Amino acid sequence: MRRFSQKHHKEETEINLTPMLDVVFIMLIFFIVTTSFVKEAGIEVNRPSAASAQQKGAANILIAIRNNNEIWIDKRMVDIRSVRANIERLKATNTQNSIVIQSDSESKTGILVQVMDQIRLAGIFNISISTLKEN
Repeated sequence: MRRFSQKHHKEETEINLTPMLDVVFIMLIFFIVTTSFVKEAGIEVNRPSAASAQQKGAANILIAIRNNNEIWIDKRMVDIRSVRANIERLKATNTQNSIVIQSDSESKTGILVQVMDQIRLAGIFNISISTLKEN
């Protein structure tokens, strides 16, 4: 009778980690899917100031126009003729289609209008122009 009782006293002491790993992987997938990626312009510009400037939510595509009228998208300088193609490429990878243009105060207005036209031709109409708030 003694031998019989010793066999039943061995208990399983291992912890099953499979449910915890499943939860971690599901959370990882959730965070990857819900993350919005911001495409930065890659340069700093001297933005003009405006008394009516308002704080907007973050856009997911930034375009910068320098004082020498260079156009920068996704940390690369692009020609005005390739703005539409670049925007269409970035539009395909983003769920929110909003663009902020950071135009230098010394850049030409004509370049800004051409860039906005190319963005609209690419199918994005949520366009904002970045300014500084006047005090």
